[in-house]
Amino acid sequence: MSAVDADVPEVAVTWEGFEVFYDREFHQVVALAFALCGSWSAAEDLAQDAFVSAQRRWDVIGGYDRPGAWVRRAVANRSVSLTRRRMSETRALLRQSRERWVEPAAFDDGDNEFWDAVGGLPARQRQVIGLHYVNDLSVREIAVTLELSEATVKTHLQRGRKTLEVKLWNRSEPQT
Repeated sequence: MSAVDADVPEVAVTWEGFEVFYDREFHQVVALAFALCGSWSAAEDLAQDAFVSAQRRWDVIGGYDRPGAWVRRAVANRSVSLTRRRMSETRALLRQSRERWVEPAAFDDGDNEFWDAVGGLPARQRQVIGLHYVNDLSVREIAVTLELSEATVKTHLQRGRKTLEVKLWNRSEPQT
């Protein structure tokens, strides 16, 4: 140790092992992915991909204050890509079959009416709704996870709630 190093106190960095992190976070991350994409199998794939990416860079990500936020953001970003890919595939099927409508993939579990309505929200609103209601994250935690301002998160949350209210209220009213 040099004389310069003698003045700098040693800081012991203790990182949580990846396996402990994975065991603790996996189910909540899959639940978020399901809320964003509507399919358990796709949700598990999204979560696994995000965790594999995190594991490959665990020497960096493991040192973050909130590595779970990194994984949740990765899932949110991957869900947008999945939705775009599904839309492209649907458009291709429509062109190929010359039909006007292709039945979207059904949800594997839960309240289909609700998740159908959530699936119709814009991507950021879906992400914010999922993080808030599935992962029970606060506005501040969502802002950190998605790298947005708290005001932006509140706006997306409020707009998503309003849209869901209108969609679900209109569906539940009897037709006259």
